[in-house]
Amino acid sequence: MKKHSNLRLALAITLASSVSATVHAAGGGVAQADPGAMQGKHFDAKGKLPSPYTIELQKALRKSLPFEDKRDFEEAQKGFIAAPSYKQIMAEAGNVAWDMGSYDYLLQGKDFDSIHPSLQRQAVLNMAYGLYEVVPGKVYQVRGYDLANISFIKGDTGWIIFDVLTAKETAKAALDFINEKLGKRPVVAVVVSHSHGDHFGGIRGVVEEADVRSGKIPLIAPSGFMEHAVAENVYAGNAMTRRMFFQYGVLLPRSPFGHVDQSIGKNTAAGNLGLIEPNRYIEKDFETLTIDGVEMEFQSTPGTEAPAEMNTYFPQFKAFWAAENITGTIHNIYTLRGALVRDALVWSKHINVALYRYGQQADVMFASHSWPRFGNERIQEVMRTQRDVYANLNNAVLHEANQGVTINEIHNVYKLPESLKKSWAAHSYHGSEEHNSRAVLNRYLGYWDANPATLMPLSPKDSAPLYVEMMGGAEKIMAKGKSLADQGQYREAYEILNKLVYAEPNNSAAKDLLADVYEQVGYQKESPSVRNSFLAAAYELRNGMPKGVSPKTGGPDLIRGMSTELWLNFLGISLDGSKFDGQHFVFNLKTPDNGEQFVVELSNSTLTNIKGQQVKDADLTITLNRSDLEQVMARKTSFAQLIAGGKATFEGDSKPFEQLMAAMTTFTPNFELLPGTLPE
Repeated sequence: MKKHSNLRLALAITLASSVSATVHAAGGGVAQADPGAMQGKHFDAKGKLPSPYTIELQKALRKSLPFEDKRDFEEAQKGFIAAPSYKQIMAEAGNVAWDMGSYDYLLQGKDFDSIHPSLQRQAVLNMAYGLYEVVPGKVYQVRGYDLANISFIKGDTGWIIFDVLTAKETAKAALDFINEKLGKRPVVAVVVSHSHGDHFGGIRGVVEEADVRSGKIPLIAPSGFMEHAVAENVYAGNAMTRRMFFQYGVLLPRSPFGHVDQSIGKNTAAGNLGLIEPNRYIEKDFETLTIDGVEMEFQSTPGTEAPAEMNTYFPQFKAFWAAENITGTIHNIYTLRGALVRDALVWSKHINVALYRYGQQADVMFASHSWPRFGNERIQEVMRTQRDVYANLNNAVLHEANQGVTINEIHNVYKLPESLKKSWAAHSYHGSEEHNSRAVLNRYLGYWDANPATLMPLSPKDSAPLYVEMMGGAEKIMAKGKSLADQGQYREAYEILNKLVYAEPNNSAAKDLLADVYEQVGYQKESPSVRNSFLAAAYELRNGMPKGVSPKTGGPDLIRGMSTELWLNFLGISLDGSKFDGQHFVFNLKTPDNGEQFVVELSNSTLTNIKGQQVKDADLTITLNRSDLEQVMARKTSFAQLIAGGKATFEGDSKPFEQLMAAMTTFTPNFELLPGTLPE
């Protein structure tokens, strides 16, 4: 919450003496379909149709790509049982949580020149909607209810569910649908493959928390799940939420000129995201459990698509569950919304282990996204392909880096081997060769290209006027930019037009021309992450920041899941330290119900904390239960109210603490990413 995602799904924490969690879905519900999409009309009055250069590129791609390989379509359709009668799923809050029908324009059977042919193919494959049988009588999936798939393993008495989608509403709808079609069965266990929200967020739609806490229903997750599920996107969470509009295009209309797919699914549901702490963790590299007559061997794969992730093998069914490590796309090594860079080599090695341990015998491979692969030869082909792509990405990039190619050049140098280009499983839909190659180099060598001029560059708004002046002013840049665009030289065009827009953020003509260029680049991109980023930027340049960028607010589960130390760390980020220059303040924090204690110190305009310590000469000692602190974190009460109610005690001088909390910044995802796009 990919999801993550990698959606994929980001968990943003905003706090001013408190915390609220957010997920990357449109604030008022899912983005709506463009009414003109079926007629090929652009949703934006300023929008442009594909240029002759874009059209010719798409035509050439239709001839060069391996469209004769139709195995993915056969596998995606295999085992289909039924589709629901509805296209929308409503959220409890009253908004539309999910709308599969908004993508029906993809089913017209026509080629759209505004969509890269490979991406259009992937988008159609992801239109699978309904219940599918993966292993006869034993393994089923409900697809098309969210960004991820929800999988059901039929045990002796009930369902073992693998991954529970993003939202309570979509997960419940999926469970209700399979029970309707195959007969009602209780949920006897839940497995969450990794720590992204589109895999754990729907938990309350399938089980009751009391049944998990009592141990009646095992909730199984990889070691480190809780820590990473909450913490992975906290510190820069607000920035990630804002950047979501670009990578995921959450507010782009669903249209051939807008949002068409998210590569690993259509997009993310806008419902209630929940979190229940697992009662069973997989700690070892390999662990075997038998639940309700189903034997499962778990393979821990930390540091791959998620910091905490695991695959699963079902020896009775000869079925391999690849989590999100092997899907219908090459994933993100760097996620454009913002995240720690992943390790392509480690990812490749974990796939290799799975290939030799399970791939030699598996007859079915299914995953938390995309569609299954059937037959041992096919499974090994896909596993080897994805193993080799990640390894090649790591090795080839470092090969070039060791010969002097820098981070600002590698994306123009690295190319996928021709042998891999012939395989659809090697295409970078969620990732892209360009931004993934830069990520590998960044992981090993950092952001600097070793040119002193780029070590501490001017900010764009400061450097841009210099460039504009030296290029002869806005009129000359506009003329050259238009000439480059007319020749299909879009990258060259946005290189100079971007300078002009930064120098003159109120120059509407410059912003419109840059938007036109960005739009054509978006049309040409295979990766929806890249496509969405260019199209969303074009939208903002033309229309300003769209309303409703702030994602839907999460619930108390995510607050409870946040450790006290994580909350204190984020207080340090939220603090406007400039207001406390030269001040020093120390307070103790004790939460008796869980036995935790901390020392928090303000020094040199910086807030730090240390766990397991107390100081005798603290300016203030705060004592309250962790359960009551959670109410403050969730902004449901205040420290003053807790003191008045006898639930918290302050010993010492509380005035500096009150000043401290008043100086916390409430982050909101409505800041400007492009110049001149904030409303006046």
